[in-house]
Amino acid sequence: MSGVARAWRRALRAQFSRRMLMLSFVPLLLSLLAWGGLLWAFLPGLLDWLHALFVEYGWFQSSNSMLSTLGLGALKVIVVPIVAIILLLPLMIASSLLFMGIFAMPAIERHVGRRDYPKLEQKEGGSFAGSVWMNLSSVAVFALLWLCTVPLYAIPPLAVVVQAALWGWVASRVMSYDALAAHASEAERKALMHKHRWPLLAIGMASGALGALPGIAWIGGAVLAVVLFPILAILSAWLYLVIFLFTGLWYQYYCLQALEELRLASPAGSVPAPMHGDRAL
Repeated sequence: MSGVARAWRRALRAQFSRRMLMLSFVPLLLSLLAWGGLLWAFLPGLLDWLHALFVEYGWFQSSNSMLSTLGLGALKVIVVPIVAIILLLPLMIASSLLFMGIFAMPAIERHVGRRDYPKLEQKEGGSFAGSVWMNLSSVAVFALLWLCTVPLYAIPPLAVVVQAALWGWVASRVMSYDALAAHASEAERKALMHKHRWPLLAIGMASGALGALPGIAWIGGAVLAVVLFPILAILSAWLYLVIFLFTGLWYQYYCLQALEELRLASPAGSVPAPMHGDRAL
């Protein structure tokens, strides 16, 4: 795991460079415009719909009883906003990841490749269309699985572990593809994603721990006032982009270093293929 730690240090140094900070502006602007408009238009309706649902099925009594048992009775007055947040979080994460994958990761790959790996041959094993498909398909599965794990919020430690694993899975798929798209051939990319699947997953899960911060900030807003939802949603969107930018740099450094080592260790033009029946992440 020394390669993971080395890539982390290099990503941390690059995170606060002027170029990387400027790079976050486009996806940040898109995210703010998208989420600002959606929350302004649909948040009141979502809260009204959830409130009616709770009243119709008697969920207020059940939720109040559960919160009182857990010693969180003070939260019963904001249970509907908290449920709204839990439902919106996967969509916010998915949109931030999509914006990063389409607009930021190609620029990150060019920046890191030119500055730190100028002699690494570009074999163009990935494509823009492939990146878009990988992003869309992965975030759709991620959002669906996240929503399926909502009941686990009744057991907070288990929910954190499961959702960190989901974050690790989607980040390792999407960002590994984007990190290797320009430099690796298709065979090299598949071989690397198979050989390094556990370190790649570990990077994603570590980033998933950081990814809990925006959710905590947003849920904290529910405790203060429902009126803070839009402001804290925008803050959460910005925090997700910062975290994804760092995660993208982390994957970029790790993947290009792994690609360089693969080529040095393999005969010219030869790439070790995954064993029959194995699949990349």
